[in-house]
Amino acid sequence: MPAPHKIAGRALSAASVLLVALCPLALAVPAAYAAPSPTSSPATSPSASPSVTPPAAMSTVGGARLGEPGTQADLAGGAPVLPKDLSARSWIVADAESGEVLAAHNAHWRLAPASTLKMLFADTLLPRWPKTEKHTVTPSDLAGVGADSSLVGIKEDESYTVHDLWLGVFLRSGNDAVHVLSAMNGGVGNTVREMNAHAGELQALDTVVVTPDGYDAPEQVSSAYDLTLIARSGLQKKDFREYASTVRADFPGETRKDEKGKAERGSFEIQNTNRLLAGGRDVRVYPGIAGVKNGNTTNAGATFTGVAERDGRVLLVTVMHPEKDENNAVYKESARLLDWGFAALDKVRPVGELVPPRSVTASAGPSAGASSPAGEGTVGARAAAGAPAPGGGGGAGTAAAVAAGSLVVLAGGAFLVNRRWPLPDLVRRRSRP
Repeated sequence: MPAPHKIAGRALSAASVLLVALCPLALAVPAAYAAPSPTSSPATSPSASPSVTPPAAMSTVGGARLGEPGTQADLAGGAPVLPKDLSARSWIVADAESGEVLAAHNAHWRLAPASTLKMLFADTLLPRWPKTEKHTVTPSDLAGVGADSSLVGIKEDESYTVHDLWLGVFLRSGNDAVHVLSAMNGGVGNTVREMNAHAGELQALDTVVVTPDGYDAPEQVSSAYDLTLIARSGLQKKDFREYASTVRADFPGETRKDEKGKAERGSFEIQNTNRLLAGGRDVRVYPGIAGVKNGNTTNAGATFTGVAERDGRVLLVTVMHPEKDENNAVYKESARLLDWGFAALDKVRPVGELVPPRSVTASAGPSAGASSPAGEGTVGARAAAGAPAPGGGGGAGTAAAVAAGSLVVLAGGAFLVNRRWPLPDLVRRRSRP
C-alpha cells in the first residue's frame, strides 16, 4: 500500500490553561425520550421546512432562548442575515473559545444522534489506555454489532493497537471498533453507563445513550446543543484532536500465509468519512476545518458536528437531519452556517452559551454563575477547542487541530476552562495531498 498522505495543517490559534480539579460526582442519568416520528405538521421556523414540529418548550441549559422553538438570532447593526436555504430540523453555531452561541434553531430538540454520539464515546474512554496497548479480538468482542453498521474491517483473532482502534472509530465510524473498545472497558453495558454519567457531568442533559456507537435504538437521543458541548469537551484532548483531524491512514489487514507458509500481515488505507475534511464529489474541503464527526442512520438522517478556524477565531457548528433532498446536504448547510458565523463574529449578540461541566461550576462556586436548579446555565467560561496535534503512529496523517489545550489528568481528573493565549509553536503548516 502507498504511504498515507498528510493533510493540510489547519492552523488554529490558541487557547488556554486554567485548570480546575474535578471532584467525583454522583450523576443521575437523564430521563429517556424517544426520537420523534415524522408528521405532517407545518414548520415553525422561517429558515427551515421540517416535516416534524419541535416541542413548544425545551431545555433552557445555556439560556432561556435556546429552549424556544424556531430560529434564535439577535443581529446587531451590520450583521449578515442567516442563510435562507437551511432545512435542518436543528442546528447551532457557537464560538468555541468564549462559548457564546451566535445563533441556533431548535437547539435543545432531542433527536436521534447517529454516529455523532461517538464523540461522547471518545471523550469518555480516550484517557483509558495508552495508544500502544494491544488487544487480540475475540468473537464476543464483536457481538451485538448492528446489521448494516459502518465497519472499519476488524477481524477476529487479530491484534490491534488502541491507536488502530481509535482510527477506526474516527475515520470510518467503525461500530466494530467501538464494540472492541467497549469490550476492553468492561462491556457495552458498562460503557453506556459511563457515557451517560459523563454526559450528565458535561451538562449534556438532552442526551440519553443506549448504544455506544450511535446505532439507532429506542429512546436514544441527543441535541444540537449537547453535541456541540460534547465536541468542545473532546477537543481539549490532544488525541481527540489528532484523530478528528486525520484525513487518511493505514489500517492493519488480515494475517495471511505466503507461498512459503510464512505469516504476513498487510494493511489497507482508510479515509475519513467527514466530507468537509476529506472532500467529496460535490463537497469541497472547508478552509480551516479540523474535524469533528458525522453520522447517518434511518432515524437520525444525516448529522454533523464540525470545528473550523479562520483568522484566529474558532467556531463549532452542529446540524441535525436536513430535510432537503440533496446529496451531502448536512455538509453544505454546515458550511453555509460556518461562513455566516465567521462573518457574524462580533456583529451579533449571543443568544445563549455553552456551559461548563458541573464539577467546574461547583468548584468555581456561586460567583461563577452556576446553572440554576431549573437547568438554565449562565456561566460564560471561555473554553477553547484544542491545538494542532503532532502526527501519530500507525501511518495516520494528522492536521493541526483546534486551539491549544489538552486534558490534564490529576488525582480526581481535571478540565480546562480556557481563555485566548497564543501558542505559535502549535501552528505548523503541512502539505495536503
